[in-house]
Amino acid sequence: MRRIFSGIQPTGHLHLGNYLGAIRNWVRLQDDFECLFCVVDLHAITVWQDPAELRANTRRIAAAMLAAGVDAGKHIVFVQSQVAAHAQLAWILNCVARLGWLNRMTQFKEKAGKHRENASVGLYAYPNLMAADILAYKATHVPVGEDQKQHLELTRDIAQKFNADYGVALFPLPEPLIFGPATRVMSLRDGKAKMSKSDASDYSRINMTDDADAIRRKIQKATSDPGMLPETPSGLEERPEAANLLGIYAALADETLEQTCGRFAGGMFSSFKRELADLAVARLGPITSEMRRLEADPAHLDAVLADGAGRARTVAEPVLREVFEVVGFLSAGHYRA
Repeated sequence: MRRIFSGIQPTGHLHLGNYLGAIRNWVRLQDDFECLFCVVDLHAITVWQDPAELRANTRRIAAAMLAAGVDAGKHIVFVQSQVAAHAQLAWILNCVARLGWLNRMTQFKEKAGKHRENASVGLYAYPNLMAADILAYKATHVPVGEDQKQHLELTRDIAQKFNADYGVALFPLPEPLIFGPATRVMSLRDGKAKMSKSDASDYSRINMTDDADAIRRKIQKATSDPGMLPETPSGLEERPEAANLLGIYAALADETLEQTCGRFAGGMFSSFKRELADLAVARLGPITSEMRRLEADPAHLDAVLADGAGRARTVAEPVLREVFEVVGFLSAGHYRA
């Protein structure tokens, strides 16, 4: 059995980078893996969230998954906080992981910045909860971006230490799945910065809720450079904005960067941006329309997520029973996920 776990936080604006780097890849994995796709709201509250916005964003992420083609009947789509196994296993893994391991996590240093003493304990221990997300289902593979590879390595370390400490082979060591072009989509305003939900400028990203006019306007205003478009990717060195826009086109067109460079070689950015805008509207428009339709029916979304949570608990419950038994907790046989 090959099983995938992957999640996305319900924070801020769901954007093109989330779609190309995660959700579109999830859709493509469905024929080859048993999949659990999760809205990770427990991770979201490692920094403060407005409760009403958190609920709305949770439904919006679910709507985006379904609109993009995730099959909630064949696979499991659910919300993290509705399955208690995540938090319960996370505490056990807190007791397995070591401070030295967490101290090496670069994302905490980046997110906490100069005020790390004021950061939440949850933000610091976030990687242990991520490990619990994966190991509660004995996932064998995890789609990750470059920025999450370190956390998956920690998950493997925790699983290996748990197995060694208790002399069992309970947890598999999950393997990363890293995809090709445009897994790391950059800001439309700064080709050296990742496209982000939290960027103050809405022109830095294409939101999944943007209409055709907004998409065209943002691409037209995207930072580029005065040079001609190169014949090959080697001509994109030291040209981060050009590399980003051509990479986005390649990903949306489902072609290699070499093919995209060949298609537009010697052209000017003005005409290329019009082509890119047309392609983005064609690819994203149907998804956006379906997202809006689904968001207009929150009861339906809630029902899909409740069904997914029930099915996720069915998978996690026997794993937690095993963990409780191995650790030495009483009444492990009566555990409910």
